[in-house]
This record gives sequence, structure tokens and C-alpha cells, in this order.
Amino acid sequence: MRTRAVILAGGEGSRLGVLTAKRAKPAVPFAGKYRIIDFALSNCVNSGIFDVLVLTQYRPHSLNEHIGLGRPWDLDRTFTGGVRLLQPYQGRHDTDWYAGTADAVTQNINFIRRGSPRNILILSGDHIYEMDYDMLVRYHEENEADATVCVIRVPLSEASRYGIMAVDENNRIIEFVEKPPVPPGDLANMGVYVFRLDVLEELLREDAARPDSKHDFGYNIIPRMIELGMRVMAFPFGGYWIDVGTIDAYWEAHMDLLGSPPSLDLNDRSWIIHTRSEERPPVRIDRGAIIEDSLITDGSVISSGARVIRSVLSPGVFVGPNAVIRESVILTDSYIERDAVIERAVIDKGVVVGQGARVGEIIPGPDLGIVCIGKNSTVPPRFVVRRGTVLGTDLLAEDVKAQFPDGVVPANVQVSFRGGR
Repeated sequence: MRTRAVILAGGEGSRLGVLTAKRAKPAVPFAGKYRIIDFALSNCVNSGIFDVLVLTQYRPHSLNEHIGLGRPWDLDRTFTGGVRLLQPYQGRHDTDWYAGTADAVTQNINFIRRGSPRNILILSGDHIYEMDYDMLVRYHEENEADATVCVIRVPLSEASRYGIMAVDENNRIIEFVEKPPVPPGDLANMGVYVFRLDVLEELLREDAARPDSKHDFGYNIIPRMIELGMRVMAFPFGGYWIDVGTIDAYWEAHMDLLGSPPSLDLNDRSWIIHTRSEERPPVRIDRGAIIEDSLITDGSVISSGARVIRSVLSPGVFVGPNAVIRESVILTDSYIERDAVIERAVIDKGVVVGQGARVGEIIPGPDLGIVCIGKNSTVPPRFVVRRGTVLGTDLLAEDVKAQFPDGVVPANVQVSFRGGR
């Protein structure tokens, strides 16, 4: 066996706020019909890698339900390969919550080494990109590397969010620092690694014995390899890639899809992004509705006089008469009532925006001011929700009215239910 893929999908994704209150970050919906993890899974099968382990942890239920036996990705294989979902468990030797990315792999090493694959491909389950991993593995083997790290240039202003490295003239990594406050460069770690299995096992065994370690690939494993003089190569990636780790990044990634041409072409039939989809009726667009530069998914209804501009609507979204949606992302089965206006907002599943309500606003400047409304919450009729505000999950109209009797939710506040039901 040449290569086994391990997708790290246990992250809490706390910076995504209410979008991950009830689901793991890799299970967050994306681009109308997908989940974030669909991109890593689809990259694997499109690259000819059909042996995939998915390591889950935080709120794994929606992720487990979505992946199931792996049929949409042709990963429902009985004898060889396929997809397996692994999470912390109790047995003869108890495991604990993963202390870091490397620890997650360590706790599952018996499954990862099974069958003695030559290479272990380590992937993050929460990035949006398309990559041929077979090219990466061949590059790794041709360079006789102990490990290979995928790298991409990022704006220097954002470099402190990533692992930053320096390379020599042969793309061998000679310096690596994780999330430096003052970045020494802009060559960033994408969180995609290839290791020789024997090298990986040795490094994980050593790291597990170090009480001062964060047990993380970026903070510990890669710097340790460089310290030991091991052969760690950088694989330059020139395509589109984004870590949708914040609400702003999540919103920006959707806006990138609406460009002309889009930053990521989901219509490319040579690189299909597979997903598990439920059956929904066709989109209905009433006479007099206006839709511009948008993605509209099955089961959505756009009523007469409604306008949807530069927005993404997931399955089953209802847009009432004369409602306006601009530069927003609306998730499954949300209901936008008559005359409501939504601008620069991310609306989670099952949200109701009442008649004549106004959510968010577009103001030029570096602060995007994205409004985010949690799953199954309600914005009362004629209420105003100012820019940058976050409404929590399961808020009833009465909850919002009780906290803001004047009908205005101020900008940049966090709103949750005060009390019990």
C-alpha cells in the first residue's frame, strides 16, 4: 500500500462562533450544498487515494451522519481501503481528548500503521481548496523526503495566523516558526503533510514522552525534524486555498465563489467535489424576482419582487415578496419574510427573519461587519440588527424582544438567551 490519508476533523472551530455551536467545524455547510470536509475527501478520491481515516472529536454526530459509509465519494469499500471514522474511546487502554494534532494521530497510530502504508498523508478537514495529492506524494518520493509540507504565499498582514518557514534554493525547509507575532516571511504552512510511516512513528513516540510539548505538528513535530537535520521539503501550491476559520473568512470564501471568474470553479467536471445530498425539488423563481451573481440551491423559493444580489442560498431557503438579500450566506431551510432586508450576513439553518426586519448593512471600509445568526433563531418583525452582531442559537422572538424592547440590536454585540426553558 502506497499512501493512507488521515483527515483531522475534530476541531471545535471556536472562532466560527455560533456556526460551530452545534457542529464540528469540518461539518459546517459551504457553498450551498457542501460541507467543508467535502473538499479534503473529494481531493483524496480525485487523486486516486481511497484509503482514508477521519479523526473526529468535537460534536461528531453531524459529521458522522454526513460521511456515513462514504458512498458519495466512492469510499464504501468492504475489503480494501474505504473511509473509517475514528474518535476518542475507552477500552483496555483508555484514550483521552486529543491534546493536539500530533496527539490525535498518536492515539490512532495502530489503525494508521495497519497494512504498512509507505506514506501517511495528513490533512486538515477545514480548508477550502482543490489539490492533486498524487502530485504531492510523487514530489515527496522523488525528493526522498522524510516529510513534505505544502506551502502557499499569504499576505504578510495575515502571516501571524500561520506557521511560517524559510527554504533553501532546493525548497528544503531550513526554518519553521508557528504563528509568530512578527512574521519573518510570507511562506505559510497549509496544514497538508506527507510523512514516511517509519519516520512519523518515531517522531510521535518521542513527542508523546515530552511533557512540555503541545503535541502539535506545527508547534513541535516539524520544528523538531528541522532541529534534527531531517529532510523536510516544501511543496509550493499555486492554487486557491483558504482556511475558513473565522466568520469573516467564511463569508469571504463565499464571495470568492461569486467572482467572474470564480476563485474556485465548482463547475469543473474534471475535479468534482462530491457530497451527500438530500432530494429537494427544483428552485422556484417567481415573476418579478431579480437574482444577480448568486448561487441558489435546490428547494429554494424566490418570491415576486424579491432581490438576491451576490449571495449564496442553501437548500430550502424561502425569500418572501420584496425581500432583499445582498452579499449574504443563507443556510438550509431559513425563512426570510416579506420586505426583510439582509446585507452582509451569515444566517444559519432554520432561522426566521421577520417581516420588514433589517439585518446587517454594507458600509465601505476594512471592517466587514458581518452579522451572524445562529441555528433556529428568530429575528422579530421590523427589528433592526446592526452590523457585526452575533445572535446565538435557538433564540425565540420573545427572547430578542425582551432584551431589546426598542427594536434595535446594537452593532458588534453577542446576544444569547438569558434564562432557562
